[in-house]
Amino acid sequence: MAITIFGPDTGDLTLRTGVTGKAARTGHRLTIGFTDWSATVDVDAPSQVAVRVAVGSLEVRGGEGGLTPMTAPERLVARTNALKSLKADKHPEIVFTAPSATPDGDGYRFDGTLTIAGASREHSVRVTRDGDRATGSTRIRHADFGLKQYSLMMGALKVADEVDVEWSLAL
Repeated sequence: MAITIFGPDTGDLTLRTGVTGKAARTGHRLTIGFTDWSATVDVDAPSQVAVRVAVGSLEVRGGEGGLTPMTAPERLVARTNALKSLKADKHPEIVFTAPSATPDGDGYRFDGTLTIAGASREHSVRVTRDGDRATGSTRIRHADFGLKQYSLMMGALKVADEVDVEWSLAL
């Protein structure tokens, strides 16, 4: 058994948001990363996984779209709004645990429990191994975890309900 702990030194964990509403073209699609996270897994024969993300380590790395390029002060405002939406003051961690893995094509599917802002839901993630890298992505909905999407202009511009989570790990 070769238990491996991954984190920011060995990989990247990224969220990508969208925008919706009548004024969606004015908003930025955010790229968000985390500087404090870990994933524990047996990489030789994947059987279980535990992922922990410190919500307070969230950083807005960039924003695409919008009427003007996203500035550093706007990234700080977006970070504050994201932390508020994620209820980081009361729930400082996002956790995913899966007790087993199922072979799935050229990778594995982990069926487990995802906890965000104190709400736990069943969730599946798929990980593909390609040589010395493991990659994957999943989609999470704000509504599934009771999270309020950030909005402006009485809802004419808001963060899309679905958020894409992507990871890439050096094995």
